[in-house]
Amino acid sequence: MRRGRRLAIDVGDARIGVASCDPDGILATPVETVPGRDVPAAHRRLRQIVEEYEPIEVLIGLPRSLSGGEGPAAVKVRTFAEEVARSIAPLPVRLVDERMSTVTASQGLRASGVKAKKGRSVIDQMAAVVILQSALEAERVSGNPPGEGVEVVI
Repeated sequence: MRRGRRLAIDVGDARIGVASCDPDGILATPVETVPGRDVPAAHRRLRQIVEEYEPIEVLIGLPRSLSGGEGPAAVKVRTFAEEVARSIAPLPVRLVDERMSTVTASQGLRASGVKAKKGRSVIDQMAAVVILQSALEAERVSGNPPGEGVEVVI
């Protein structure tokens, strides 16, 4: 397992959840929900978070169908990931499978007694936590960085 903090991003149309982990890659924690409708402002805020947390990489959840295919949402996330990668180069950006992350986060919030209305403000952060925790576990098991790297085209 590589040592260093990572950031995970759960990209949504309205909101972007961000999570971080400790330098040992043991525990993922929520960071912030960034408004996603104003894309340039969202990218500026994400760059600021990257500068503040100084991660070794940024992981972005790639929404796939249960069968593993990619639809329009995955295309949007791939484009978003390329833009993020360009703006924070040479820091690596990786796409990781995020199937069921929002469902898992919702179930976790409900189980802890958070009401649906109140949960909307943190669900994206919790989905990013689920994405990051899953990626950390995958790296621990395989010994390889999770997901696929995003190539920066300059």
